[in-house]
Amino acid sequence: MKRRTLLAALPLAAPALAAPALAQGRYPNRPIRFLIPWPPGGSLDALHRQMFEIAGRDLGQSFVVENMPGARGTRAAFFLTQQARPDGYTLAHHHLSILRHPFLTRQPTWDPVVDFSYVMQITGFVFGTAVRADSRWQTFDDLMKEAREKPGTLTYSTSGIATTNHLAMEDILTRRGGRMEHIPTRGAQEGVTMLLGRQIDVVADAQSWRPQVESGEFRLLSAWTPTRLGSAPNAPTLLELGFGMSVTSPYGIVGPKGMEPEVVNILHRSLKKALDDELCQAIVRRWEMPNEYLGPPEYLSFAQERVPYERDMVRRLNLSID
Repeated sequence: MKRRTLLAALPLAAPALAAPALAQGRYPNRPIRFLIPWPPGGSLDALHRQMFEIAGRDLGQSFVVENMPGARGTRAAFFLTQQARPDGYTLAHHHLSILRHPFLTRQPTWDPVVDFSYVMQITGFVFGTAVRADSRWQTFDDLMKEAREKPGTLTYSTSGIATTNHLAMEDILTRRGGRMEHIPTRGAQEGVTMLLGRQIDVVADAQSWRPQVESGEFRLLSAWTPTRLGSAPNAPTLLELGFGMSVTSPYGIVGPKGMEPEVVNILHRSLKKALDDELCQAIVRRWEMPNEYLGPPEYLSFAQERVPYERDMVRRLNLSID
């Protein structure tokens, strides 16, 4: 009898444990934790932190940023799906590797559409391939020629196995009949450090290489943006090089599954206001970030449409992290 009474009481107790943020008073009424699955520094980190400083003033609560690098940028997603409550007080940076990850492993992960609350897509990465200025490759075609003639002898870094830039670089090499050894790192800046130390030949990653390109230490051989970068006008795009593609890997902000729509809307309104602020737009211009903004329903639709592509790409390239 006691056991039946306890079981009967559980459905009544559970909603109280999962009470939405709005039922517990005005949202937000305490600081909001934000997880970035990359190391500190760079354009992404700078834009996020500036947005949160502005949005924090608008909402009357601070954002506490926590960097969680490693595991191909998936640690924040694991935290959201396994530990975070859907109360609007834990959010994370979201990127295409999160949509792709479940198809790379047989281990339980998440449904990339239904297991997240999509708040806002912000912008995308500015990828490119950079070499040391004193390297023997003057053009991207020079690099591809050696990768074809001496397969496996050259090395390139990305921010992890099966990341968007890793897949894109392998696609590029396949199209040109070349092969290079992939050196995965914990973040783009680590690749820059390795290139400076002559430990690798090429960085194929987001724009942590920009300061060295601007100072003349590195040479940008290709930009993966739709148009040439104003800061590196001599670097051709992948489109100009005949690959018929650009790669920006859009990213944004999500929360755990089950967030209240009103909380999502409060966050979106404040974060969009912050993104449009001149201080944030100055960062966007400084780093030449592409305009990839989407609101909550559009961001969810993007994920729904993108997931089949990521699944098919993993199968086509026969990728696995197991």
